[in-house]
Amino acid sequence: MQPAEPLHVVRDGQYAGKLAGGAIAIGNFDGVHRGHQAVIAKACEFAKANEAACGVMTFEPHPRTVFQPDSALFRLAPEPVKLKLLQAAGVDGVVIAGFDRDFAAKTAEQFVDDLLVGLLDVSAVVVGQDFRFGKGREGDVAMLRDFGLAKKFEVIAVGPEGAGDLVFSSSAVRKQLGEGDIDAAANVLGYRWFFEAEVVHGEKRGRDLGYPTANMALEKDCGLRQGVYAVRALIDGEHVGGVASFGVRPQFDNGAPLFESYFFDFSGDLYGKTIAVTPLAFLRGEAKFDSVDDLVRQMDADADAARDIVARLKSDDPVSDFAMARALRDLKLA
Repeated sequence: MQPAEPLHVVRDGQYAGKLAGGAIAIGNFDGVHRGHQAVIAKACEFAKANEAACGVMTFEPHPRTVFQPDSALFRLAPEPVKLKLLQAAGVDGVVIAGFDRDFAAKTAEQFVDDLLVGLLDVSAVVVGQDFRFGKGREGDVAMLRDFGLAKKFEVIAVGPEGAGDLVFSSSAVRKQLGEGDIDAAANVLGYRWFFEAEVVHGEKRGRDLGYPTANMALEKDCGLRQGVYAVRALIDGEHVGGVASFGVRPQFDNGAPLFESYFFDFSGDLYGKTIAVTPLAFLRGEAKFDSVDDLVRQMDADADAARDIVARLKSDDPVSDFAMARALRDLKLA
């Protein structure tokens, strides 16, 4: 299958196009986890039954960065990744509402009149049960239903999704990734978390050690646990396994964090390319060794362990049973 076509995106000041008259799921959707997917699936279900388009409305930048600019926020899915995830979720398009203090000052009624009715002429709106909107978060699901009755659109609220005592949430995924618990995060997400970053030039120490690496600087607030990982990357439409170190390189310089990946059985110039990398398993924390020779011996062991994990998950990965994981693979998005 060829890589997927770009998603239809509506931004501020643009016309709704194919999304006009459709069913719209609304939310931040950071990470597009299984709870988010349930909201989106309900919108798509309504759209299909009513021969309408299925869309998503989301907000950029994340509202928390507007109201708490000095508070670190581990974005699970910055906008480019979020769009790929929404595409994999099966929507026809996405409305990206530019979020700033002027937008936040809209009353609940203005939000409905300007966006849901004026821009989109929605036939249905689907949200989570705790959805709030409008100035001071004055609007809730009950108010949205009242607007729907008055302005002729349906409102569907979807309850929390979870497994056992765990409610699927972006904060749960952030915590799990911060602990290096890749499998637990994947169970909430319905796919293995991945990031996209440009390959940049480094000190090229890995080349001297027999492990030439592709170096990537992640978002400054990335909360992924620092350490060594088995990884998979999507390079020019093909999946490549590898081993990677994320951190500050205590053996050498304790500098700014980098994600340094050595890809197995791969040769090619990646400088300047943006690639998607998926951590598959946490192997160990960063450490400083007594000598560079000791470091290389540990790197050899890490590479062997990573090869085994990559091979096992290629043939038997329970996460691959999730619909989102299948879609990302089939569309060659990650």
